[in-house]
Amino acid sequence: MKELVNFIVKALVDKPDDVRVDEVERDGLVVFELRVANEDLGKVIGKQGRTARAIRTLLTASASKIDKKARLEIIE
Repeated sequence: MKELVNFIVKALVDKPDDVRVDEVERDGLVVFELRVANEDLGKVIGKQGRTARAIRTLLTASASKIDKKARLEIIE
């Protein structure tokens, strides 16, 4: 799942080398902390959060396949 988020976000941003995805487990929930360059933050969030919502939907679908719960947090 980490690779999925990494692949999608790197395709969206101008500075793919600055993309960092950290995986943290909290109370049975896998949390993916996404960090990108400040200039690329808007591209990852998208208009009215649509891009971020789409990434979260894909992550949730991927996690449900392996019976886990996952969440994406975009860190500024």
